[in-house]
Amino acid sequence: MAALLTSMVTALIVLGVSILLITCTLLFTSWRYREIGKLSGYLQQIANGDFRLDVRDNHEGELSLLKSNIYKVTKMLSEQGTVLHEDKTKLTNAISDISHQLKTPLTSMMVMADLLRDKQLDDEKRSEFTRNLQVQLERMEWLVSSLLKLSKIDARTITFKKEEIQVSSLIQTAIEPLLIPMDIKMQTYSITGEDQVTLVGDFNWITEALINIIKNCVEHTPEKGTITIHFSENALFTEIIISDNGKGISKEELPYIFKRFYKGKNASDESVGIGLAMAYSFITSQQGDIEVTSAVGVGTTFHIKFYKQVI
Repeated sequence: MAALLTSMVTALIVLGVSILLITCTLLFTSWRYREIGKLSGYLQQIANGDFRLDVRDNHEGELSLLKSNIYKVTKMLSEQGTVLHEDKTKLTNAISDISHQLKTPLTSMMVMADLLRDKQLDDEKRSEFTRNLQVQLERMEWLVSSLLKLSKIDARTITFKKEEIQVSSLIQTAIEPLLIPMDIKMQTYSITGEDQVTLVGDFNWITEALINIIKNCVEHTPEKGTITIHFSENALFTEIIISDNGKGISKEELPYIFKRFYKGKNASDESVGIGLAMAYSFITSQQGDIEVTSAVGVGTTFHIKFYKQVI
């Protein structure tokens, strides 16, 4: 109306510009609604569990920034979903492992319990079956405890302490529970290393790992055999070397000795194949690494390294 007061030409120019602006605004608004509709459909697919779509573009503006942020959140949700799925799988496997490993001792205990009901059973047999029941119960307790520890490590629910540990004290603590079995088999052992050697980790968990490794050496070393432990330190890592002169491990078996429930050819009937798997998990979870060298009839050597920094 103001343009009409000036001239008809001005009014036409203002009208044309107004129509152009209104058209551009309508087109832009329509485009925004279409893009928002696409984002809504994308979010609906995410809600249904489909994280494969990529909504990002190479344009600038608020919508492009929103798309980029939505994509980042989608990737994060996808990664969290993958982790949750892995945790569920590990939990399922742990439950399956526990169930499988408990079947044998439970069956044995049920048979012995039935035999103990026999009133005509003599005292000697009754004492033997009672002793066997006690052994099986202790085995079950150790097995369940070990599997639960491994499950906690798999689920990353264990917080390891980071304390400075004197290695000489660590090894003395680890070897103490095995002195009686070594004495029974008339085995000897030697420990060499400087008292000032240290490493950073959780004393209790590393002790348990070393106990399992030394126990494996004791079990596979004959009477009057020798077990040697040497520890040292350099700028990169602290190393513990545990050796025996026992039966040794064949080259075919070496890649599998840290697998859960793997039993080598020389394993005893009581072995369930979990001790070395536990040791491996406890060590590698604390910036450590473990390698094995062995020769049949000569012996086995475990090389354990605890790195001072993550490599």
